[in-house]
Amino acid sequence: MTLSDLLQRRRAVRYFDPEQPLDSQKVKHCLQLATLAPTSSNMQLYEFYHITDNALLSKLAEACLNQQAATTAQQMVVFVARQDLYQQRAQAILDFEIDNIKRNSPVERHANRIKGKTDYYAKLMPFAYRRCFGLLGLFRKVLAKTISLWRPIYTEMSEADMRVVTHKSCGLVAQTFMLAMTEQGYDTCPIEGLDSNRVKKTLALPAGAEINMIVACGVRKAGRGIWGERYRIPFEQVYYKK
Repeated sequence: MTLSDLLQRRRAVRYFDPEQPLDSQKVKHCLQLATLAPTSSNMQLYEFYHITDNALLSKLAEACLNQQAATTAQQMVVFVARQDLYQQRAQAILDFEIDNIKRNSPVERHANRIKGKTDYYAKLMPFAYRRCFGLLGLFRKVLAKTISLWRPIYTEMSEADMRVVTHKSCGLVAQTFMLAMTEQGYDTCPIEGLDSNRVKKTLALPAGAEINMIVACGVRKAGRGIWGERYRIPFEQVYYKK
């Protein structure tokens, strides 16, 4: 299928066919493809929990308020935002980039490029993502707003702002996964109506982990999987060319 075909085919399927099992390896492959999605500063502050165990599926369905998409799902993927892993992820990227520069850049540019990457991932990223009861975010916001009086600068730097950034990136990954699943002939339904505390407890997630969404997976049941035609706001109401 072309990308256009995939986008037309993908729907939020509400009822999955119990007679149509999924190949777990294909779902895992779709998750591997999802890691190719872009994330802010390539920080990749996410984790996937691929659920195939029936007992866990039942507990997650209850946490998802027993929505049909959850209760009939053959498998689920829990997308988790991990802002608390910013230091480890930043260091891993920095180690890669230093090696990348040494292997692929002219020798005379090594020092300058390595310094740039070090300043970004060893200093700026920890400063941007670090939390301290909202106080550090307030300081970042005030500092950025002050600098913006003289030159353009990114100003959404509060702790709430950076949480949004982390979840947006995780959402891009989830969307890429759903398109990859469509290519495999599988269906999905993103679920946000859930009890995140119950989900975290079920999966024994650490306090710093945040549930981004759960994607229910299966094959649509003919006549029941989709609730009629798809509605979209008229394009003219959302498109502005200037």
